Amino acid sequence: MATISKLANPNPVASLSLSFKPRSSSSLKCFVGFPTRPAFSSKLVSSSSLSSINTHPFRGSLVVRCSLADGNGSSVKTTTLHDLYEKEGQSPWYDNLCRPVTDLLPLIASGVRGVTSNPAIFQKAISSSNAYNDQFRELVQSGKDIESAYWELVVKDIQDACKLFEPIYDQTDGGDGYVSVEVSPRLADDTNGTIEAAKYLHKVVDRPNVYIKIPATAPCIPSIKEVIANGISVNVTLIFSLARYEAVIDAYLDGLEASGLSDLSRVTSVASFFVSRVDTLIDKMLEMIGTPEALDLRGKAAVAQAALAYRLYQKKFSGPRWEALVKKGAKKQRLLWASTSVKNPAYPDTLYVAPLIGPDTVSTMPDQALQAFIDHGTVSRTIDANVSEAEGIYSALEKLGIDWGKVGSQLEDEGVESFKKSFDSLLDTLQEKANTLKFVIS
Repeated sequence: MATISKLANPNPVASLSLSFKPRSSSSLKCFVGFPTRPAFSSKLVSSSSLSSINTHPFRGSLVVRCSLADGNGSSVKTTTLHDLYEKEGQSPWYDNLCRPVTDLLPLIASGVRGVTSNPAIFQKAISSSNAYNDQFRELVQSGKDIESAYWELVVKDIQDACKLFEPIYDQTDGGDGYVSVEVSPRLADDTNGTIEAAKYLHKVVDRPNVYIKIPATAPCIPSIKEVIANGISVNVTLIFSLARYEAVIDAYLDGLEASGLSDLSRVTSVASFFVSRVDTLIDKMLEMIGTPEALDLRGKAAVAQAALAYRLYQKKFSGPRWEALVKKGAKKQRLLWASTSVKNPAYPDTLYVAPLIGPDTVSTMPDQALQAFIDHGTVSRTIDANVSEAEGIYSALEKLGIDWGKVGSQLEDEGVESFKKSFDSLLDTLQEKANTLKFVIS
């Protein structure tokens, strides 16, 4: 089984085999249509902090139709995603990637400003599509083993997506327009292996607007510092607790300081703080406790912790240490809200988007959350509107015996194992595909 450091360097020019030329946004009209949604009758979570959320669930599929204008300067239809960025300073990203990457064009026109991917996303994309077959066949026939072939499939998708978002990257002077690719989940406990994998992915993708995703496991905190110090932009993923989030911020600051660079403006980062999974676990604990007080706190833990994370972000990216880095061009490590789809159908379908709107943040949304927010999302600054309430919820959960540290550790372990399972499953699928096509794998 090959490691990623043994991959040949794909030709970055040849990999972009798209048959279109990107047009300016003024020549692209986007029409976003939605099927009729049913009335909402489920009992909702009671919390004043959620009062701004539209409670209508969305169960249909997003229908995006694009038409190219005749070049007469027709403007693009404004959506809530445009408003989210232009009015509140939050960047909406899309948590999905598959071929053809040109499917991203209408989403970009509707306001999407970046893309995140992970092993589970690629497992679904590659195993359920024939769009990868031709490249896979060529790779295997050229002597690539299965894992090497997998990485080259991934690298091509990332390169092609980066090309689509490069105009946003350029327009924002490197502040937005990123596409994220994750190191192998098998390296979650390997400090040095993660460093080398990050360096190699950065080299082979060879795009200014790529984020290398590194998990926020304890062994990978030093990896984050080292990769940042090498001038590589990083998306730190799988953050589930405030303590680990602070360690991630410190690793970013340490890395910037250790880089020795006089211009830090092109070394950026996001910290992916996971949301819905927190409620999924804590809700189960609250139901086991079973008291009225415990049951009343269901669906409130994740948003409360996220609000406190934003307060920590504001504190850490201020003061003399940060100001010294700003003088060298440093950019804040933005908070990115991840795991924003609602798992419990009794909750509002924008529960993990609407209450987390604030400046200098990112919300990466899978299809369900993106559809819901475009359809009936409300744009207003909410992330720090009820910090005292968030503190009260956080403390109330502790008094009930909820150990936030243990919750974070359990979710981190589950997240790493889930990505490993997706990664291994996809390699098995590719091996089966190779065998079916009677390829000989050395």
